[in-house]
Amino acid sequence: MSTQPSPSRVAVDLGPLLALREGTDPAEWSRIRATQLAAGRQAAPLLFAANLAGGVAMLLLTLGIVPVWQIAGWLAILAAVAATVAVRRLRTHHRSDGYAEIEAVRRTAWEGAALGAAWAIVPLFFCPHLPAGIDAGAGMVLAVLTVAAAFSLAPLVLATIGFLAVLGLAAAGQQVLDGHGAAAAGVALFTLGQAAICVTRARGLVVLRAAEIALEERDETVSLLLREFEDHTADWLWETDAARRVVKASPRFAVACGLDPVGINGMSLLQILAGPSWDSGRFAPGLRALAEKLKARESFRDLRLPVIIDGQERWWELAASPRYGEGGQFAGFRGVGSDVTEQRASSDKIARLARYDTLTELPNRLLINESLARAMADAERWGSRSAFMLIDLDRFKAVNDTLGHLVGDRLLVRVAERLAQLMGEGSMCGRLGGDEFAVVVSDASDPNLVERQAHRIIETLSRPYEVDGNTLHIGASVGLAIGPRDGRTAEMLIRSADLALYRSKDAGGGVFHAYEPKLHAEAEERRLLEMALRTALERGELHLAYQPVVDAGTGQLTGFEALLRWHSAEFGNVSPAKFIPLAEEARLIAPIGAWVVRTACAEAARWPGHVRVAVNVSPDQLQDAGFVTTVTQALATTGLPAERLELEVTESVFMHEGTGAVRVLERLLDLGVRLSLDDFGTGYSSLGYLSRTRFSSIKIDRSFVQAAAKGEREALAIIRAVVALARSLGMATTAEGVETQAEHRMVEELGCTKVQGYFFGRPLPVEEARALANRRIAHAA
Repeated sequence: MSTQPSPSRVAVDLGPLLALREGTDPAEWSRIRATQLAAGRQAAPLLFAANLAGGVAMLLLTLGIVPVWQIAGWLAILAAVAATVAVRRLRTHHRSDGYAEIEAVRRTAWEGAALGAAWAIVPLFFCPHLPAGIDAGAGMVLAVLTVAAAFSLAPLVLATIGFLAVLGLAAAGQQVLDGHGAAAAGVALFTLGQAAICVTRARGLVVLRAAEIALEERDETVSLLLREFEDHTADWLWETDAARRVVKASPRFAVACGLDPVGINGMSLLQILAGPSWDSGRFAPGLRALAEKLKARESFRDLRLPVIIDGQERWWELAASPRYGEGGQFAGFRGVGSDVTEQRASSDKIARLARYDTLTELPNRLLINESLARAMADAERWGSRSAFMLIDLDRFKAVNDTLGHLVGDRLLVRVAERLAQLMGEGSMCGRLGGDEFAVVVSDASDPNLVERQAHRIIETLSRPYEVDGNTLHIGASVGLAIGPRDGRTAEMLIRSADLALYRSKDAGGGVFHAYEPKLHAEAEERRLLEMALRTALERGELHLAYQPVVDAGTGQLTGFEALLRWHSAEFGNVSPAKFIPLAEEARLIAPIGAWVVRTACAEAARWPGHVRVAVNVSPDQLQDAGFVTTVTQALATTGLPAERLELEVTESVFMHEGTGAVRVLERLLDLGVRLSLDDFGTGYSSLGYLSRTRFSSIKIDRSFVQAAAKGEREALAIIRAVVALARSLGMATTAEGVETQAEHRMVEELGCTKVQGYFFGRPLPVEEARALANRRIAHAA
């Protein structure tokens, strides 16, 4: 900072104030002049309006007294001069926080004088011809205009005094010519008074602005010092001259640059920072940004750029402000610098954690979404296509539940490795979470290539894995969507791919489906079905049908299987294959299942004592320990003996061992409830849970019965094996789907103890089932 006294510390001299000579601190006065010019620009519209208003007032006063052509001509001159002055003021580019040359202020004197000359026409040529009263009114207009100028144009002192001087001299001179000496003296004193007021106000404004400048300089200095000595990230000060050469280099700055503290002075700052890239011209973006700031002489902060020190890349953060000499000329920059290599490495690590999956090290959902948005933007720009694939692993949950999450995590890592190897140029894969992955294809102009890639993904991910001594078999389902055809935004394209994946999973997995518009219609249908299903119980739309189960040898009725049916007021009869999975997805299976148990028990209590009722139980119901309470209350309320209730579960229940499903089954068995294993052999077959769980019967799926009836040796062998296994464990066997007498005879010969199917009766309404139970003997259809 300059050591010269500033306007804020001494009286403001009239010379610098009027821009007649330079101030003692040229740099500070340069900033003060910029403030004066900026204030004049802001007041320009007001000044123009005031002149027009005064001109109109004068027109009204002189109308009918002064010839019209004279007053019109004067108004035109006044408007032209006022408009010219306003335009000149508005076109100035000076800012209140910038710098201005002294000549810029001096030129405003001509503007004030020109306006004064335009108004001087009134006292010199119009007032001598006006009556006394009108003459006084014109004088009042001039007086008001003079006072307004003294106050509103105070920042531009030279222009205001030029205006007052010309107008005051003309008015006083007219009074002298008319022989009114006293009036002329009064006009002169009034003009001098307004000039004094203008100077006083201008001095006050200058002192205020000088104080602001001093505070800004102190703040800047304190900020630099604090960053240098108190903030550990600010390591050194640096300074350059107007040619961007290093001057007064601090030893710490020289050491940071790896240079000699003496030899560094005079070197180009940009060349030092560029290092080896100076000769090649391949500059980092940060260095280019620094060069632009130095060229524009603009202050900057938090500017980061890489530098090579002793062959190693470091990251620096720079902040600086321009310096000005005593004459207001640019003298260079002064700033601080710090080494932020460690902070940048930490920031990069945080950014990577925010965008990469920690387990597989693949891009995560955030980065995948960003990449998809960029790919779609590029495709729209070039008129091409982009694609998005959603990948869901088949049977992964079984691995997690049976072998544990550690094995599951290692399997996910292996899946990620295989998936990454399939990515070519323009493709990116990532993990969205759980066992769900995604692929972004930047250029999907050829849909056949994308579809072949989807097939390769399924084939590659479905090969066996060796993890911790276990051979694991999983699969993959893929949903594909191509933009912008299937969605114009990333969110829409992901939604379309999700619908396509849903179709792949619904088809049994291990396949890929491309998005089709009808999938949206199906999704909407599922949504509407779900909404209707939520109120189906309240509306009484659910009911049970009962299918007979008979002894294979005698044909005597042994029980019924309760089958859930839904007749919707909106959709009619809805297939259980459609609404039961929907109930499980929507978490409606618990209340619906509880209603089925209560209703089936209440109906079975009306039947003869030897007739049982079987109720299908979803694996999701067994995850809730409250299901035991539901069964207990149903038995207690209806009075049905526990041994007459048989709960049918599928093998998938035992994929949830870690969640307590088996413990719920054990508690139910302790109540005396019978347990039947449904669809044996179609799921994750294991003999282990057969020995651990007290099943009363095993149900053979209808697919084996029908295949055996056609003579398929494998199906016959499976039925014989199941029957033999059940006998050895003391369990009954029930053959499902028996539709003909030949099938009945076959399963009887194979050793099945009970049969169920259309040959013995279709699912019956409650009244017919009750009547059949009371007859005790089932008749063949």
